[in-house]
Amino acid sequence: LKYEFKPFIWKLEQLNQFPDFNNYLIFVLTSLKSEDEPTRSLSGLILKNNVKAHYQNFPPAVADFIKRECLNNIGDPSPLIRATIGILITTIASKGELQTWPELLPQLCNLLNSEDYNTCEGSFGALQKICEDSSELLDSDALNRPLNIMIPKFLQFFKHCSPKIRSHAIACVNQFIIGRAQALMDNIDTFIESLFALAGDEDCEVRKNVCRALVMLLEVRIDRLIPHMHSIIQYMLQRTQDADENVSLEACEFWLTLAEQPICKEALSGHLVQLIPILVNGMKYSEIDIILLKGDVEEDDNVPDSEQDIKPRFHKSRTVTLQHEGGEGEEGEDIDDDEDDDDDTLSDWNLRKCSAAALDVLANVFRDDLLPHLLPLLKGLLFHPDWVIKESGILVLGAIAEGCMQGMVQYLPELIPHLIQCLCDKKALVRSIACWTLSRYAHWVVSQPPDAHLKPLMTELLKRILDGNKRVQEAACSAFATLEEEACTELVPYLSFILDTLVFAFGKYQHKNLLILYDAIGTLADSVGHHLNQPEYIQKLMPPLIQKWNELKDEDKDLFPLLECLSSVATALQSGFLPYCEPVYQRCVTLVQKTLAQAMMYSQQPDQYEAPDKDFMIVALDLLSGLAEGLGGHVDQLVARSNIMTLLFQCMQDTMPEVRQSSFALLGDLTKACFPHVKPCIAEFMPILGTNLNPEFISVCNNATWAIGEICMQMGVEMQPYVALVLPHLVEIINRPNTPKTLLENTAITIGRLGYVCPQEVAPMLQQFIRPWCTSLRNIRDNEEKDSAFRGICVMIGVNPGGVVQDFIFFCDAVASWVSPKDDLRDMFYKILHGFKDQVGEENWQQFSEQFPPILKERLSACYGV
Repeated sequence: LKYEFKPFIWKLEQLNQFPDFNNYLIFVLTSLKSEDEPTRSLSGLILKNNVKAHYQNFPPAVADFIKRECLNNIGDPSPLIRATIGILITTIASKGELQTWPELLPQLCNLLNSEDYNTCEGSFGALQKICEDSSELLDSDALNRPLNIMIPKFLQFFKHCSPKIRSHAIACVNQFIIGRAQALMDNIDTFIESLFALAGDEDCEVRKNVCRALVMLLEVRIDRLIPHMHSIIQYMLQRTQDADENVSLEACEFWLTLAEQPICKEALSGHLVQLIPILVNGMKYSEIDIILLKGDVEEDDNVPDSEQDIKPRFHKSRTVTLQHEGGEGEEGEDIDDDEDDDDDTLSDWNLRKCSAAALDVLANVFRDDLLPHLLPLLKGLLFHPDWVIKESGILVLGAIAEGCMQGMVQYLPELIPHLIQCLCDKKALVRSIACWTLSRYAHWVVSQPPDAHLKPLMTELLKRILDGNKRVQEAACSAFATLEEEACTELVPYLSFILDTLVFAFGKYQHKNLLILYDAIGTLADSVGHHLNQPEYIQKLMPPLIQKWNELKDEDKDLFPLLECLSSVATALQSGFLPYCEPVYQRCVTLVQKTLAQAMMYSQQPDQYEAPDKDFMIVALDLLSGLAEGLGGHVDQLVARSNIMTLLFQCMQDTMPEVRQSSFALLGDLTKACFPHVKPCIAEFMPILGTNLNPEFISVCNNATWAIGEICMQMGVEMQPYVALVLPHLVEIINRPNTPKTLLENTAITIGRLGYVCPQEVAPMLQQFIRPWCTSLRNIRDNEEKDSAFRGICVMIGVNPGGVVQDFIFFCDAVASWVSPKDDLRDMFYKILHGFKDQVGEENWQQFSEQFPPILKERLSACYGV
């Protein structure tokens, strides 16, 4: 087939040179009744592709003939031909032809009145496709607002005797809900009444479209639904149990959407008693799921993966964050906690996933008030003899983990051992869901004495990592990565045992799970840090990683997760990584160089070359950052012998934001590790850093800001010529509303550092940034970055004391956020506080300090005697 089809395609390309070829195609589609329908339809689809590619070159006579034929034959007796003509019409319409084909919409709307079913259905099919493709254009002045006529017209057809027509009519109107089209808003009450009238419709396509409409209205016009909310909820409770899964899935979305509305709690609290059992029931695998998931296949770990099972991975580029009070660096902005991770192969959304997601969000709304409705059900599910029901109970337990944690704590000492037992269940799907649910309770497990639950959980999870079933391996690896993040250094005593398992898995895993295994190893390195730097651990871990590294070619996408993993490992091992660093460093530089060269060739001759996959470059830059961070000064020799600075100059100017983001992270890390190599480039680099202080690209801006701060600390007073390039941007960013926390913190640190090295230049602007500066740094842990930034502020206050007077209370609060500043910094604080007090006099100071919250008062008097 492959070979015979090629000449046919080639023939078509040749025939396309003849303008009337398209006339033949439309003739075959609409008039050549002697041919079979699939052939006629194919002819129409070829014509559609020609319209897509060459419509602007069609002679006007040909275009007119095609348009006329389409409208004359929209009522063809064959549903397939009608649908094909509809696709052709919307393709022509979306080529900018809605404006130049003024009779199209009026004619289609007129044809809806036809007594002939086929004509009515064909016209509606075409209109539905136009509404899907051009909804914004239809609701604009460009076409003289046709919706004012179309929407009332569509609403009349909600009562049509044919279910297919009713379904088209709702689907057409539904296209305009989210965009809040004015014509729909003017008819909103009629629309909602018409939907209610269809509530009992026996056609499942109609019911699905009614549910979809109500879900969207919930987001857009909840005000109009509130008066009817009780009946809508009753209706949706029925539809969520609809025998047709397309309807029940659409209805189940209602609960997900409602949970995001402020009225959720009030609207639903009386209905939980009905809703919870329905959602729980929807969380069982359907029979078809079990067949698709090969639920009866227990051992498949010798079966190689098919390539299409492996989803493309997205590399998360490096972002520089600060450590906060009370734990880890805040990474709250990107939660990727995929509900029910275990069903990857059914990656299409289904009732099980939707029900689980709805239960999860409702648990976050109702918190422990959900439990009285759930606990009686859970007991029956978790110990049920039928594995399908037991499995759904374990999923329920995982779904509520986040929202109902407080209320669940009292049951966890019994439940966690039961779940750990389920890790050994004879059904693979039970083992895999138990991995996921246990990972949702990892935080609690780690908070208990390690022998109670952490040790048994870890022991069993490590066995599951070596399970005979690939889905279980995957779930166990993901769960273990979550456990690592929670447990951090608690894992150090078990490192030898953990590494043995992970390394053994290297030899056992098929392609897809290997990629997840890299992640588990990288996370382990992030979690235990320098504790990994022991000869016996390095000896276990590095040989298999380096072996994979040598097997993979430069163009193999599997390099991404491996590079990410090595980046974490290099950062953790520090000097322990030295024996491996040279080949790794060289290859990263090569990857960057190759990608840049390919990008260059592509930009000059796009028809000759294909665009490079820039992810190779991004991941390589991030691993170089990991090396610079881990090896510190040892990286000096490697940088000296390579052209990395030249490459970095190009990467920093790349069009793709993620490339720039990773470049600035590397620039900052190289500045810390080997500044003599960076210094000669500063004059060229600073203007580029300045132009990237654009908060539209949050992460790029964040990393550029951080790099500038690191450069300040190395340049000292030589930073002077560059202050004007960056300071105005930084001051603007720190005063912007809704700037993400990480960016605010890094901006404040860099302003402080800039002021530390060039106080005369920065201090005059003090008043413009002191208040947001103080509030953004009060929650950061004591560290080097905070130290240098506060020294900068103190020096600037010395230069321009007037700049801080109005906001002095904020400065006091920021000073009090220090737990143990270095002695000389404490002296600086002391001098400023006492200087201010002496300046205003005892009585005014008393009045001023009355405004302090009690805790601030106590800290300042205890630490600084004011």
